[in-house]
Amino acid sequence: MYALLATGPESSTILVELRNDDGSPASPAQKVARTELSTTVRALEELHHPRWVWDRAINWYPSLLAAGVRVEKCHDLALCQNILQFSEFAASTSYHQSFTPLPPEIDPVRNSSLLYGSSAGQDSLFDAPAVSSAAGPWNLAAVAQELGAQKRAVASSTHPARLTLLLSAESAGALVAAEMQYEGIPWREDLHRRLLNDLLGPEPTNLAHPEKLEALAARLRTALNAPSLNPDSPQDLMRALHRAGIEAKSTRSWELQEFKHPVIAPLLTYRKLSRLFTTNGWNWLQQWVTAGRFHAEYVVGGVVSGRWASRGGGAMQIPAQIRSAAVADPGYALIVADAAQLEPRVLAALAQDTAMAAAGGDAAGNNKDLYAGIAAEGFGGDRSMAKVALLGAIYGATTGDSGRLVPQLARMYPRALDFVEQAALAGERGERVSTYLGRSTPPTSQAWHDGQRSSTAQEQRRAEQAARSRGRFTRNFVVQGTAAEWACCWLAELRRRLRALAAASPKTGDDSGAGTPQLVAFLHDEVMVHCPASMVDEVTQIVHESSRAATELIFGKIPLEFPVNVSVVQCYADAK
Repeated sequence: MYALLATGPESSTILVELRNDDGSPASPAQKVARTELSTTVRALEELHHPRWVWDRAINWYPSLLAAGVRVEKCHDLALCQNILQFSEFAASTSYHQSFTPLPPEIDPVRNSSLLYGSSAGQDSLFDAPAVSSAAGPWNLAAVAQELGAQKRAVASSTHPARLTLLLSAESAGALVAAEMQYEGIPWREDLHRRLLNDLLGPEPTNLAHPEKLEALAARLRTALNAPSLNPDSPQDLMRALHRAGIEAKSTRSWELQEFKHPVIAPLLTYRKLSRLFTTNGWNWLQQWVTAGRFHAEYVVGGVVSGRWASRGGGAMQIPAQIRSAAVADPGYALIVADAAQLEPRVLAALAQDTAMAAAGGDAAGNNKDLYAGIAAEGFGGDRSMAKVALLGAIYGATTGDSGRLVPQLARMYPRALDFVEQAALAGERGERVSTYLGRSTPPTSQAWHDGQRSSTAQEQRRAEQAARSRGRFTRNFVVQGTAAEWACCWLAELRRRLRALAAASPKTGDDSGAGTPQLVAFLHDEVMVHCPASMVDEVTQIVHESSRAATELIFGKIPLEFPVNVSVVQCYADAK
């Protein structure tokens, strides 16, 4: 059963309608006051367990979470639309020609301030409309029409089962993202401030640099004989380096390390501390940490391959130097799990390369280090060489160690290497490629095709370069995108099992999830669960079971597993 949500004819009302799986109305639409929406949703959730259909989960779910209401499943029309409009699986349908773009989401900064109390003067979450006025045209009829169009597109696609799984996993991801933002990563502000004070000095009272950073800047000016040097300006720094005889082509750390000069060591230290100050300094604490929680903003499918991104706060790249501030609450632990060699295993599954699959495990289900297995078979046991070769094959390396080692890998695993090579050639021809479940690359532009028909030698060189660049993109897209699908299925399955565990636990009086394990962070192939210490063993088992379930959901029963490494720690910095 579906439950459709849309804005009502008055700004203070919401329309809710139950529909059967075939799209027919199950009951007349209800007009609900915004202030009563959470009560209505909770009642319908308990009675029917429907799949909630809304324009965007981010427009609706945060306010429900703040009111203590969680839902089991949803259909996020915007996320599904983004997939269907480009999917080759649905290319023969009329969906991509007739869909109506959905309205934008609610202002995320304003939404966060309502949820976490960082905006003064907000007494109640429902004092302000929960949905942007831009959603006005999307009344209940429009939501129903879009849902019907998407269901028809999937049903008439070339792979309806795969597309159904993809849309379900993507929509589940929207719920996970909102719940993780609401829960937040446990964060000890006192430890973070102590780290900043130790590395940077006291918090500056104005916009100036902290004292230790400024002292390093003074050392750089002296060492480079550049009294007016602004070390934060790449152009200014490059000029000063060249005047000092350091002919660096960029200010990247790895390149600067190649030069022997007294200024290099303090310059690298300055850059590291400057990054800490600007990215995760005192301003970051004030903006992103509230009541002992880092409330990250995730963007589901924010990358064209389907990988997640973050809107702010750096949730997808928490630096190692501040992870010591992520500490479990008393009586809790952090369960940090990452999928081992996810993309190479995805490649073996996509290519159905049994030889590569065997390098990562045996028929009895005993998992092995895939890189070590490949190294033992063809690289003299050198794991690092095997890793460089395999990642080079996935990312299209043609030079350096990767380019030198890839031919050996091709001789060992021709099916896997041919799979990514065919994806690259398709990209060079301007064709689209797709992930296993049906996310496809956007079509090439007319300008790209016009460029490929250029006649002059210079234009042809540019066209060849553009073709090779697209080939590298499509080569990686099929692997990275399918890995993102696996990770989303893992998240969805883990969330489902944690919900079942919470339902069997003593009730807390609402649906907030207090006192039960909660997903609090996700990074491509890594998840973090904040877990009561008494439930660690049970939740660890659930993490492993969810990874096996995700593999079978996507690929069926195959002779290859996707194992996860699990660390149970009090502090994120201690996770291996």
